[in-house]
Amino acid sequence: MDKLTPAAEFDPTAAYADIREGVAAVCARFPGPYWQELDRERAYPKAFVDALIEAGYLSAMIPEEYGGSGLPLTAGAVILEEIHKSGCNAGACHAQMYTMGTVLRHGSPEQKAKYLPGIADGSLRLQAFGVTEPTSGTNTLALKTTARRDGDNYIVNGQKIWISRAEHSDLMVLLARTTPVDQVEKRTDGLSVFLIDLRELRGNGVEIRPIRTMINHATTEIFFDNAVIPASSLIGEEGKGFRYILSGMNSERILIAAECIGDAKWFLKTGSDYAREREVFGGPIGANQGVQFPLAKAAAHLMAAEAIVYRAAAMYDAGLNPGVEANTAKMLAADASWEAGEACLQTHGGFGFAEEYDVERKFREARLYQVAPISTNLILCFIAEQVLGLPKSYGKR
Repeated sequence: MDKLTPAAEFDPTAAYADIREGVAAVCARFPGPYWQELDRERAYPKAFVDALIEAGYLSAMIPEEYGGSGLPLTAGAVILEEIHKSGCNAGACHAQMYTMGTVLRHGSPEQKAKYLPGIADGSLRLQAFGVTEPTSGTNTLALKTTARRDGDNYIVNGQKIWISRAEHSDLMVLLARTTPVDQVEKRTDGLSVFLIDLRELRGNGVEIRPIRTMINHATTEIFFDNAVIPASSLIGEEGKGFRYILSGMNSERILIAAECIGDAKWFLKTGSDYAREREVFGGPIGANQGVQFPLAKAAAHLMAAEAIVYRAAAMYDAGLNPGVEANTAKMLAADASWEAGEACLQTHGGFGFAEEYDVERKFREARLYQVAPISTNLILCFIAEQVLGLPKSYGKR
C-alpha cells in the first residue's frame, strides 16, 4: 500500500480509495431514471446486480480460495456506502455480504466448498435471510418455525415475513427452532441455523408471496409446509444458532449503517448543489442561513455517525462481536441519513416531490432504516441495558 498522506492517516477507509472509484464507475451506468423506472414497475434491478457481480464487488468478503477477494467487513461497508452515495440502492444485493458473517464464521468446510465458489462467480445468489416472523417480530427467541430431525433430513414448518429478495435468491440462511422452548435450560438454546437451497423447495413445501410496500424492496413472506431439507444444511452445532445469528446481525447492522452514510452524503451533495444553483429574489438560496444551517447541521451529524460506523467495522474485523457499537452505528447513521434527507427535500421545496429530481425516491428509501433491520426504539432499549446498566424494559425481567 502506498504511503498515506497525513490527512489520509485519519481516514479508516483510505486504503479502499480504488474500490470507491470502481464502485462509483459501475453506479454511473445506472442513473436516477433507471431506478425510477424500476420503482414504477416494482422490478428487481437485475442488470445492476449483475454488473456488481461481474466487477467482483459482491464477492469481496468471500475468501480468495473460493473465488472471492478475501476482503474484511470494512471493505464491504465501503462498497455499500459508495453505492448509496452514488444514488443507487444496494437493497437488492446487500444480504450477500451480511450473511457472509454467519457462513464464513460458522459454516462447515463442506458447505463453503459447495456454495461459496458459485456465490463468488454469480452462478448462485445468497440474498435471503430468514429470521423474522409475523407473531414474534424482533423477539427472535419467540419464533415458531420448527425444524424437526428425521433421519438424514429436517422437516421445516412455519412462516417468515419481511424476507427480502427471496424470489430472487437461490439460497437462504434460515433460523428455526430444533428443540421446543420448554425443553431447554436457556431461551437462547434450541435454535439452529440452516443454509437451504430455495431452488429445490419452491412449490415443494415452500411458498413465497411478495408484499407490496412503500418502496421497491422486493420483500416477501414465506410459508414452510413439511419442507424437507438435508441434515447437511445445518450450520454449526444444532441448538446453538442464536449466537451465530447474533454475529451475523452485527455485520448486518454495520453494513446497513454504511448504506445510510452513503445516503446522507448523496442528500447533502444533492441539496447543496441545488442550493448553489437555485436563484430566488436575485441570488442563490444557499446564501440564506435558513437553507445553510439545516444542511450544515446534518453534515456535522453525518461526520459523527461515520466515525462510529467504521469503528464498529474495525472491531468486527478484529474478531470481536461489537453488539453495542454495531447497533449504535446503525441508529446514528439512520438518523443522519434521515436528517440529511429532510434538509435536502426542504431545500428543493416543491421540486423535491418531483420524480425527475430523484429526491423523493431516495427520501422514501431512507425512511426504512428507522425501522429495519431493527427499530431505533429497540436499539435505545439495548443501549440502556448494555451500556447504562438500566433494567431490561422488554421481555422477561
